[in-house]
Amino acid sequence: MELVIGDKLYSTWSMRPWLVLKRLGVAFDEIPVKLRQTTTKEAIAAHSPSGQVPVLKDGDVVLWDSLAICEYLADRFPEARLWPGDLTARAFARAAAAEMHGGFASLRGECPMDLALTEVATLSEATQVNVRRIVRLWSDLRGRFGAGGPFLMGEWSIADAFYTPVASRFRTYGVHLSDYGDLGPAGAYCEALLGTPEFLEWKRGALAEVV
Repeated sequence: MELVIGDKLYSTWSMRPWLVLKRLGVAFDEIPVKLRQTTTKEAIAAHSPSGQVPVLKDGDVVLWDSLAICEYLADRFPEARLWPGDLTARAFARAAAAEMHGGFASLRGECPMDLALTEVATLSEATQVNVRRIVRLWSDLRGRFGAGGPFLMGEWSIADAFYTPVASRFRTYGVHLSDYGDLGPAGAYCEALLGTPEFLEWKRGALAEVV
């Protein structure tokens, strides 16, 4: 199994399936592609039918979308329970991951992931709306499903892989969730995401790209 990824400093899309594979503990080869270079387009095209990363290669299977990759891994390794076992919890986890996959455009554009950066950002109203929605979502799901552990649905799931880059953005840009309606659960969840061994390993690799 191979995973083609962009720079660990910047590539949120690559981080998500990488975290899932690391959580699974399965062996895979990591194929890095340097982004923002004159040769990037050609380098990605050698692996990706869409011209984007990440790309998972598993035998004859070649997948080029982060959510599709994670869903494939959930089907490929059902014993890992990458989605909650309960039908209702699983539906909410999938909805939360899909909302991140397709939404929060203002936050993405205004606060791009850069794991080597620390600054205090002044957020636009559109990005503040995104942050408030994330705080409500995290708080609601933690309150409803979080009794079994520190993650969004209690135990770690694909939804957590999708929100880990969001948590990193909040730390990078000095976003205090208490300023956006958090009474504690969202901030604690954010810290849980940024304290996982998988994220810390990714971050070490990202910072090694700087030197």
